[in-house]
Amino acid sequence: QVQLVESGGGLVQAGGSLRLSCAASGRTLSSFAVGWFRQAPGKEREFVAGISWNGGKTSYADSGKGRFTISRDNAKNTVTLQMNSLKPEDTAVYYCNARSSFYTDYWGQGTQVTVSS
Repeated sequence: QVQLVESGGGLVQAGGSLRLSCAASGRTLSSFAVGWFRQAPGKEREFVAGISWNGGKTSYADSGKGRFTISRDNAKNTVTLQMNSLKPEDTAVYYCNARSSFYTDYWGQGTQVTVSS
């Protein structure tokens, strides 16, 4: 089992930045691929960004390319999502997901990001 806790959400004006963190406990995060997902009211949860277990490979949804950067520090058991040039449409609850090599998924409780226009 791995427990995930997201932090760093909040209210920011359009054009601003936020840095989300996902901290893991229970197991080392280095054996998991990690992704960030988001869910806006009335919408389905969607992929935002992902990073491989060693950080060697990253991927982004088109909505975040050029604005979001995902990184990880396995020594600190954390994964970070740096979000710049935020837009009102980025408003959502952001979730951290860890996927094991056996495709078992773990989710955090989410952190609210609100971008005002």
